[in-house]
Amino acid sequence: MKITRITVYQVDLPLEHPYWLSGGRLKFECLDATLVKLETDTGLTGWGEGTPWGHTYVPAHGPGLRAGLATMAPFVLGLDPRRVLDVERAMDLALPGHLYAKSPIDMACWDIAGQAAGVPIADLMGGGSRTPRPIASSVGAKTIEETRDVIERYRARGYVAHSVKIGGNVARDIARIRDVEAIRRDGEIVLYDVNRGWSRAQALQVMRATEDLCVTFEQPCETLDDIAALRPLHAAPVSVDESLVTLQDGARIARDGLAEVFGIKLNRVGGLTKAARLRDIALAHGIDIFVMATGGSVLADTEALHLAATVPDAACRAVWACQDMITAEIAGGRGPRNIDGHLHLPEGSGLGVHPDEATLGHPVAVYSA
Repeated sequence: MKITRITVYQVDLPLEHPYWLSGGRLKFECLDATLVKLETDTGLTGWGEGTPWGHTYVPAHGPGLRAGLATMAPFVLGLDPRRVLDVERAMDLALPGHLYAKSPIDMACWDIAGQAAGVPIADLMGGGSRTPRPIASSVGAKTIEETRDVIERYRARGYVAHSVKIGGNVARDIARIRDVEAIRRDGEIVLYDVNRGWSRAQALQVMRATEDLCVTFEQPCETLDDIAALRPLHAAPVSVDESLVTLQDGARIARDGLAEVFGIKLNRVGGLTKAARLRDIALAHGIDIFVMATGGSVLADTEALHLAATVPDAACRAVWACQDMITAEIAGGRGPRNIDGHLHLPEGSGLGVHPDEATLGHPVAVYSA
């Protein structure tokens, strides 16, 4: 089997509501999605998606992703997509770094490999749990009243997990955390996500002021060095997100005891192949896992669900999915959708969902062998 054609689409995914991170420092209203179709000489077709969260969140953006695909395409054409390690190495040789640009190719290869084997990607990766995974909401940084309103909106959709965005103002952050904890229901999973929005001094003030609550903070500061410097000075559990990019990052976090949770964002780390190694580092060190699509359509959500299904139930906190945040629909309602706040693993082979190609518009690029 060989890859014979790579077709690239660009799609705008408007958000249902304006969205803020880092105490309102970053605002987002529309996501720039890149959809990739891989065709093979056997007739099997695989789909991948790469949707960075805007252009200002991390070093990743839609135009850069598509430029990376143009660079890598000649090195990927002609390869067997089932040999995902060969494809990974070809992309890494063609374009060092730029992991987010490699993610959709990797995803499409796993889709084809699963179809060829007749099993879902999660099973192909070694075994997928059928326990539904809770979806984590994403509650943008707002006032106490607005935070309550957004949480209630997600509760009405069945959500039992919430990622509450904080950062930027110490007094406001402490007040919002205490208010959310006061209304937190039994069994709810709550993560307080700073998105690198605190200085070291701000992080220490908030984390010490809320130690009695024993809440988990995600990415309290910019770098792993910041997190390491604060580690002996507070008792709060920490989840790493934006600082978890490479295998070397994962090894350092585990070795130095910097976090209790890995937040694995598939597009950021380069796709399923590389994410699986981070998963294994976490599990080998007793570190729990949040699996996240960086953003995007039901395709990106489904990819995240496949990886989450390979994590033991007790170690998988939740899956962050974007489908309830966007207004565009590219798959006609197919694929894993929110059922009482959870996603259920699809039983079809490969990814388990493909887009309606007619909804994607004209390709922005086509590469052929």
